[in-house]
Amino acid sequence: MNDTPLAERQARLQQRILAAVHAAGRRPEDVHLLAVSKHQPVDSLRALYTLGQRHFGENYVQEALAKQQELSDLSELVWHFIGPLQRNKTAWVAEHFSWVHSLDRLILAQRLSDQRGEDLPPLQVCLQVNISAEASKSGCSVAALPELAAAVAALPRLQLRGLMALPAPGDDDAFRRLAAAQAELVHCGHALDTLSMGMSDDLEAAIAAGANWVRIGSALFGPRKA
Repeated sequence: MNDTPLAERQARLQQRILAAVHAAGRRPEDVHLLAVSKHQPVDSLRALYTLGQRHFGENYVQEALAKQQELSDLSELVWHFIGPLQRNKTAWVAEHFSWVHSLDRLILAQRLSDQRGEDLPPLQVCLQVNISAEASKSGCSVAALPELAAAVAALPRLQLRGLMALPAPGDDDAFRRLAAAQAELVHCGHALDTLSMGMSDDLEAAIAAGANWVRIGSALFGPRKA
């Protein structure tokens, strides 16, 4: 496999992120790249690891578990679950991931907390918000956030870190609204420090609004093959 295109894409992406950080007047250490690696071969993940990438986001549990097994020699890998979470998959997610960005129901949070091993650090979680109120997307409503956040924050094996969203295309104000929703939770006493928002086409707007994790697939790995 020729790693040069991947290395070039990573370098261009890091330049985009850094330019957006500077334009927003933010600190580079507050914005992180999450490599969205669904459907990508393990060779590409291994190549990115050699280039310094440590955080990878997966959407499908079975695919992720297979990759984790193949890449078990890479001791600094950090796995983030970013896809829809199903009840029958929570035990695997609780055991094999460090982060969950897509938590949107209390029953799932309770299962994750109950199934997280005592020998593991608390599972870092973000609440997924349906910020554009789309019927086709998962996520809790902004109105439901205070109650859900309070309940999740009380669970013993989870650490609530912040919010995540997948805005509708063209909803230019969505990132600002998500940041405002998080600020309201902080005002109510939650110690939150993470906004997971922004992808390949809109990372600049997300960073300007306060994103801490930008979830990047195609700009990093290249267009997905049909």
